[in-house]
Amino acid sequence: MADQLHDAVMKALSTVIEPELHRDIVTLNMVRDLSVADGVARFTIVLTTPACPLKDVIFKTAEQAVLNVPGVTKIEVKWDSSVPADRRIHGRMSLPIRNIIAVGSGKGGVGKTSISVNLAVSLAKEGARVGLMDADILTPNVPIMLGLTHGRPMVKDGKIMPFEVYGIKAISMGFMIDPDKAMVWRGPMLNSAIRQFFNDVDWDRDIDYMIVDLPPGTGDAPLSLAQAVPLSGAIIVSQPQDVAIGDALRSISMFEQLSVPILGIVENMAGDLFGSGGGERLANEKNVPFLGRIPLDVEIRKGGDMGRPVVISQPESATAQAFRRFARDVAARVSVLQLTSSDVIPLNVIG
Repeated sequence: MADQLHDAVMKALSTVIEPELHRDIVTLNMVRDLSVADGVARFTIVLTTPACPLKDVIFKTAEQAVLNVPGVTKIEVKWDSSVPADRRIHGRMSLPIRNIIAVGSGKGGVGKTSISVNLAVSLAKEGARVGLMDADILTPNVPIMLGLTHGRPMVKDGKIMPFEVYGIKAISMGFMIDPDKAMVWRGPMLNSAIRQFFNDVDWDRDIDYMIVDLPPGTGDAPLSLAQAVPLSGAIIVSQPQDVAIGDALRSISMFEQLSVPILGIVENMAGDLFGSGGGERLANEKNVPFLGRIPLDVEIRKGGDMGRPVVISQPESATAQAFRRFARDVAARVSVLQLTSSDVIPLNVIG
């Protein structure tokens, strides 16, 4: 009888469809450790990201399905996650990194580093293991925005130790140079620095998402990054106005030429001053996801200047919540992209 009830619950769960992958959670191997006793069905659901934006939807659908099984009056769900890994990374590099996400923009001044920093910290707040790499070698701003403007990284066993703050691991050329010193480097030197950030830094734990903050434009750094490592996807940062949209379009074109999937466009600094809607229109025109709209907010600037990202300094604010939604959408998009790719390492052999 117990086995029959177990099988009936599992059959009911096989009708629960993961909303973004459009496959049932049993086939996706998301249901683990099912037991049924005294009318209570207990099981674990392994999400494809701890930042899943549709967790509540999955729970409600599972509850409705299982409570229709005769003999079951309650469910108890434990949550776990196993972020799908990009097999290309593991095939080319011996690094504990599952996904590498480039954050780019066609021009400077659109708040790309603010987006990168708040994205990384937001993903960490959701429970993900996150690295942040400042690939803007010539004008690194990540140290200021993380409040890490003093001291140098330690070296242990020949490896550079990244700084840890706000739940993320971070590396930047700004940690290693005098902040008043100009970096006058040519393309090959930039390429070497980016490779060193991957190979010579001690990423000593599994990194679910490595966020790479690129310099603005379509120059050496994005090309060097794409040549150095397999990129799981790129996020394009734009302001709402037409001139910024044109620059974002060039950034999209560059990543397409490099065969890097576009995770989507985020519209930054939306509001009265710059208007709104341009990023979303571009996303619709290019048939790529629109990842959200971040309002123009002085608290973002204040947080960046103080070294406390707005998701830390003002966690309940509308702006911080916009960043959290944006981060969840990015995580969901990565999972969808990876689990529909032949290069993914499936859930049953990771985590």
